Amino acid sequence: MLVIPAVDIQAGRAVRLYEGDPERQTVYFENPVEAALHWQGQGARALHLVDLDAATGRGENRPALKAIAKRVSVPFQVGGGVRSLEAAREILGLGASRVVVGTVAVKAPEVLEAMLTELGPERIAVSLDARGLAVVVSGWAETTNLSVLEACQRMWAMGVRTLVYTDVRRDGTLQGLDLATIAQVRAAWPGFLIAGGGIAGEEDLRALKTLGVEGAIVGKALYEGRVELGRWV
Repeated sequence: MLVIPAVDIQAGRAVRLYEGDPERQTVYFENPVEAALHWQGQGARALHLVDLDAATGRGENRPALKAIAKRVSVPFQVGGGVRSLEAAREILGLGASRVVVGTVAVKAPEVLEAMLTELGPERIAVSLDARGLAVVVSGWAETTNLSVLEACQRMWAMGVRTLVYTDVRRDGTLQGLDLATIAQVRAAWPGFLIAGGGIAGEEDLRALKTLGVEGAIVGKALYEGRVELGRWV
């Protein structure tokens, strides 16, 4: 299973949020480039970068993303506020292997279709962020009436092949995963599945592997030393 360190960027710093609340942050690196290089040095095979300010509409951290792109040699994907084909092109132009889209996939599927057509499904991942199975958008601030299981069917039919599922109730809390819900998502999604949100330690990663989940995005558990990346590379 691919364990992917998360580098979440807010106001130019590498942080972790508690339940996605921008006001409840822990700063781990003043410079996110240092965070990216740290995990690369620990053997990371890929990185997950998120522009938290772009996701919530509070700003953007493009200079930090550019700086990371210039320094790292491992593949990295970028999410957070990617809501247009132009933005997706720009992110990929930095050197990202894949862009991660969330809100646009739910609220503007025609934009997602355009991305898939021009960029190809291998360059696009859809992030279904949810409270349990209820999809949330706009930086996790808006709850929709869409179920993750229904969204899985829609996204697969559109040609999406990589899905990121995050339980926002647990993200950044170290409470452990809701494995029963993830098992439902795994059953509903026939493609490459990456899960995250609340991973507390090695047991969660082993459980994901048992469920047949191909990838795990790990943030706070890595930063707090609860997961040893070297065991998963």
